[in-house]
Amino acid sequence: MPKPGRGFWGWLGLAAGLVLVDQLSKLAVLARFQLGESLEITSFFNLVLVYNPGAAFSFLAAAGGWQKWFFVALALGISAWIIHMLLAHPEQKRQNLALTLILGGALGNVIDRVAYGAVVDFLDFHLAGWHWPAFNVADSGITVGAVLLVLDQLLQSRTRAS
Repeated sequence: MPKPGRGFWGWLGLAAGLVLVDQLSKLAVLARFQLGESLEITSFFNLVLVYNPGAAFSFLAAAGGWQKWFFVALALGISAWIIHMLLAHPEQKRQNLALTLILGGALGNVIDRVAYGAVVDFLDFHLAGWHWPAFNVADSGITVGAVLLVLDQLLQSRTRAS
């Protein structure tokens, strides 16, 4: 395993920055809102305080509580794998950016699960009466990171095929 270089510490710094923004935004919402309270910002966006004990789209939300530690262990395992990948492939900038966003998002949500027993969600987009499930900054990092990871793989496949 290579020694951590300056690039590695930069990636960890970016992940830590995402965790910080995520946690500060959640603290601001927790200080202002009661559970279920909503504030209309635009005709298609509200701030709302909800807790999600499950994963994306409330997967396993009603599982009885065991899922909290399952998702904590899963996120920590994925985080360890991501750190290994960042160390093993310092030259892969696009991949490392994607993995770093996933890392920061995963750790932001782990903090919630340990501190509150569930993930704090507050971004509520809606259109014509249909609401996208509420999410947070950490979820955004995970989603953008996953999309970038797929794009990176597609670009690498295209380069290898040429």
